[in-house]
Amino acid sequence: MNIDELFQKSGIPSKRKLEPVRDPTEIYKSTKLPSTTNRHARVDDFHQAYTEAGPLPPTDGDDEADYGPSAPPPDDDEEEAGDDEEGRFFGGGISRTEREILDFVDSAGNQEEDAAIPADSDESVDLSWLKRTALAFEKKITRNAELRARHADEPHRFIDSEADLDAAIKTLSILSEHPSLYPDFARLGCVGSLVSLLAHENTDIAIDAVEIVDELTDEDVAASEEQWSALVDALLEADLLGLLVSNFHRLDESQEADREGVYRGLGVVENLCSKPETAEVVGADEALLKWLLERAGRAEKPVGQNKQYAAEILAILVQSSTKNRRRLAELDAVDALLQLVAAYRKRDPEKGGDEEEYMENLFEALTCIADEPEGKAKFVDAEGVELCLIMLKEGKLSKPAALRLLDHAATGPAGSGVCQKIVEAGGLKTTFTMFMKKQDQRTTEHLLGIFASMLRLLPADSAERIRTLSKFVEKDYEKTVKLMRLRGEYAGVMKGVDDRIKEEQRGMSEDEREEMADDWFSRRLDAGLFCLQTIDVILAWLVAEDDGAKKKIQALLADRDETFATIRATIQEQIDGIDAETADAKETKEMLATLVEFLE
Repeated sequence: MNIDELFQKSGIPSKRKLEPVRDPTEIYKSTKLPSTTNRHARVDDFHQAYTEAGPLPPTDGDDEADYGPSAPPPDDDEEEAGDDEEGRFFGGGISRTEREILDFVDSAGNQEEDAAIPADSDESVDLSWLKRTALAFEKKITRNAELRARHADEPHRFIDSEADLDAAIKTLSILSEHPSLYPDFARLGCVGSLVSLLAHENTDIAIDAVEIVDELTDEDVAASEEQWSALVDALLEADLLGLLVSNFHRLDESQEADREGVYRGLGVVENLCSKPETAEVVGADEALLKWLLERAGRAEKPVGQNKQYAAEILAILVQSSTKNRRRLAELDAVDALLQLVAAYRKRDPEKGGDEEEYMENLFEALTCIADEPEGKAKFVDAEGVELCLIMLKEGKLSKPAALRLLDHAATGPAGSGVCQKIVEAGGLKTTFTMFMKKQDQRTTEHLLGIFASMLRLLPADSAERIRTLSKFVEKDYEKTVKLMRLRGEYAGVMKGVDDRIKEEQRGMSEDEREEMADDWFSRRLDAGLFCLQTIDVILAWLVAEDDGAKKKIQALLADRDETFATIRATIQEQIDGIDAETADAKETKEMLATLVEFLE
């Protein structure tokens, strides 16, 4: 059984091959060209070239005969090197006979190394196997490096060693089925050696190494926390991120193999982001962040997988860490991302395709960054408020994402600048017009969030605050009436859910109730708890600031046989649920407590 058959049995997909290239010398030269060229070496192509140039393969049953490419003809200068004193330095210092002896020894050594690879699927993959495989792997790396250095301008001299190295890299794939060996794999130094191959002159060797790292770190590998960390710590210590970025820059995505190499590299980055602590390490690499922003913004029609993937990883990074959000804000990612989503002001991406997912990831990244104070300031400076308002009026698929972004940007103490800009940019008309129309729960939730933020954050007696309050008063309090109608709808649904929960609580022990608490809270949220609470906060602000609105709300409550005590109870539940550990939480709790006093 050969090595390819072994890995086919292990369930690992075989590597895709490019069309063969005939001239190995020409291929080798391409590895020496700048990364802007689109020619590069492939190990499989070297094999193919030699097969085509050599004798016919053996016939069935004649495996003992000598076949394969004949040795290259001896160089005249090389023949005389043993007799020429200068030749000892310029020709390597050994005669042809001595070289043949050394080649024979190397050949015997290679056969011994190959024995490290399991001959069949029944051989145990354990620590002993790993040690033998690690030794063989290191020898193949060293052998290839020596031959490349010795015969830099003669690719046919190191082609076979490159193929051996390629096979040795692929052998490591089987470790993904044995993650218990990860700590030993790292301890033996093989992780560092594998990562070092990302800097190999032959981009195919580098891509093979990336693919193995991708497989070993894949989330589907059944590795424990300790095993995964041992591997990933060793990868990061070997400068995996820096070498990945170098490869992203040198690979030419107009070539299929390089394009897949970039894709697999992005897969490695995504795998590293599966743990918050490593996601922060990834996010600390400024060169990587800049490349991701550049790749996500690269002009491309239609949007390709790698462009979409770069946007997705940006979204993953900002979802996982506050530090990552702030770091991207410092790199002016908000401005860059806003320019990219601006393309969808009036134009919709193809539904269900890569471009729709690309747009969603851009908005997700923007929304997360806009949650941070630094992101909010950048959002205002880059005219993000104006862009979102345009999308609310003219957009289609982009409208819900733009509304969510605006809501998050306006939320929190640092959102006052966003709230002021909404009013200055004519956003009151846009948002209140949407509010008066029938909307789904998610849209209603974001609109209510924006209104609550403006009432909380706009300065007292400022023109922006007065204009906002007047919206709830104009046209005989029609917006306030709409608020009360929505409150009745959500309160009715909530009562039904609360009644069912009370029924379930009967006969339950305290421990059983604690176990069900999260599930019950989730069901209340689904029923519209957040919207009901936000509506009551808005109503409390109106009661506190406008006598006419206070009387209107009181009358509308009386129509339902309710009083301000109903609103007060909802706000008190919010206060009780706030853990005032942060300054923002403490401020929110104090603000709500003050509103409750106006409802006495």
